[in-house]
Amino acid sequence: METRVAIVSIIVHDKAQVELLNRLLHRYSEWIIGRMGLPYRAKDINIIAIAMDAPQAEISALSGKIGALEGIKAKVCYADKGQACHGA
Repeated sequence: METRVAIVSIIVHDKAQVELLNRLLHRYSEWIIGRMGLPYRAKDINIIAIAMDAPQAEISALSGKIGALEGIKAKVCYADKGQACHGA
C-alpha cells in the first residue's frame, strides 16, 4: 500500500470540541508520526500540527472529519508529488 507524508494543520477555535478531536486522532493513531500543539492564549486558539505517513484516502478522511467539527479548521500539506495545500 502506497503512503504519503503530510502535515495536517489544525486551528481550534472552540475548545469544547477538543475531546471529539482527540478521539478522531486516536482512531488514526497508526498513521500519525507525531503531534505538536501550541496554545495561543493571546488569540484564545490552539494550533496543532499532525505529521502523518498514510494512504492518501486516510489523510483525506481524517482532514475531512476534523474540518466537519464546529469551531475547528484543518488544512493538509503533502510532502511529495508537488501538490499544493488544501483546506477542509
